[in-house]
Amino acid sequence: MIVTGCGGGHSASNSTESTSIVEDSLNMIRPTYAQGFKVSYRGDAILLDINDPENNEAEKFHFVLTGKDYEGDLPEGYTRINIPIESAICMTSLQLSNFLKLDIPEKVVGITSTRHLHNEKMNEQLKAGTTHKIGIEGNFDNEVIMAINPDVIFISPFKRGGYDAIRNVDIPMIPHLGYKELSPLGQAEWIKVIGLLTGKTVEANQQFAGIEKRYNDLKAMVDTVAHRPTVFSGEMRGGNWYAVGGKSFLAQLFRDAGGDYFLKDNNESGGVTLDYETVYTNAAHADYWRIVNSFDGEYNYNVLKEQDNRYTDFDAWKNQGVIYCNMKEVPFYERMPVEPEVVLSDFIHVFHPDILPDHKPSYYHLLKK
Repeated sequence: MIVTGCGGGHSASNSTESTSIVEDSLNMIRPTYAQGFKVSYRGDAILLDINDPENNEAEKFHFVLTGKDYEGDLPEGYTRINIPIESAICMTSLQLSNFLKLDIPEKVVGITSTRHLHNEKMNEQLKAGTTHKIGIEGNFDNEVIMAINPDVIFISPFKRGGYDAIRNVDIPMIPHLGYKELSPLGQAEWIKVIGLLTGKTVEANQQFAGIEKRYNDLKAMVDTVAHRPTVFSGEMRGGNWYAVGGKSFLAQLFRDAGGDYFLKDNNESGGVTLDYETVYTNAAHADYWRIVNSFDGEYNYNVLKEQDNRYTDFDAWKNQGVIYCNMKEVPFYERMPVEPEVVLSDFIHVFHPDILPDHKPSYYHLLKK
């Protein structure tokens, strides 16, 4: 039996008598829903294998996690990382959300955009200079990155990120592919990867266990509903309608909330670009319309009408069925990935108000005017 402590890379105990099964489960990382990472325990080393959950043919990434004094053999093709890490750069708010949920924002020493950053501690760190802006995707400031010299950089390798420009800084780059997961719990489970790397495995397992229980308890409340309202998503921008496919984690959220996504027969998991006619054909009579954006001032049905008069042709506009989230007002990206059960509650409250009548919306609310 191999048991690692919170630090992961410290000496493993081989005693089956002194360590209980409960302690094993709290200390060891085992993904249940996430399809993008695997963890294997090999004595005093831990193997972390990362792959694209959407594409088995895509590039795979391999890391061996050890204590700093480890002198054993390293498997071929694996990049060594000493754990626990003390500092990291996050390229996305999704990555940052894991650190915030584990209450270790001080370990994040570099971030990209602060456009929608709400977290008080992170803003204080930026002001104090303990966390730095490193530029934007495709235009990173290598001098700032090298001056920060973090233990690792978390990246989204299958996005257009311009990471080739920072490969020569000789800092391990770890893909964080939570955004590629096909289920809300799969996305949230990437908190375990951050827990493993930072020595917070117990906390990560406990946090996720709570998320999982609350999510599944809520899902069970609507599993047998008689009526499943239809919901569509997205907006017109530059002549195209941007939505997500029927196999996306958002579509799964709608299903788990007792709704039907308007592209439920679509087999794509990422973003999809549609023309207006296609959306109207499939969503003209949908019950609800989910919108997320950043808007100055009060967002309402007149604003939608002014943006595109064709919006008024949808039943969801006529019957005031718009479910809205304003990223200027709520910490959408920095908390939502690790609070899928809260988002689920918001949707259930709208789709089936009799089931959660007293719920107070956190991210999404029904536009009233």
